[in-house]
Amino acid sequence: MSLQIGQRASATRVFTAADLAEYRALTGDPNPLHHEDLLARRLGYRGAVIPGMLLGGMVSCLLGVELPGRGTNWMKQSFQWKGPAYVGESIVATVEVVRLRPEKDLVNLKVSLFAGERLVGEGESLVMAREMLKPTDSRVPLPG
Repeated sequence: MSLQIGQRASATRVFTAADLAEYRALTGDPNPLHHEDLLARRLGYRGAVIPGMLLGGMVSCLLGVELPGRGTNWMKQSFQWKGPAYVGESIVATVEVVRLRPEKDLVNLKVSLFAGERLVGEGESLVMAREMLKPTDSRVPLPG
């Protein structure tokens, strides 16, 4: 696969209350903002807020499966959270190649997360993508 500046991949997901319960069970994160609608409403939200790292999981999946793809090593990530995302909303995560450094096997990608039309998060990923940045020669077998 040959990577190019501007190349994009997106994924869409609707999180459920059961997803948030599984997140809590897996991480041990007891933050009531993510699990108690009444408290979240008292704090000015429409309901329980999806944890940022659960949204970040969508980015992880995109990087490892779609772009750059299989064999990607996620090195660094920044997120800036712009607003809440809620259970039942359609969340779209997008990654876009913004810089290629083939001499170091590194790729920088812009990240954006939308809940409907609202930008809820953005950031940048740095990944190592060894095989994706190398020209392929079908005459040379790959190891393994």
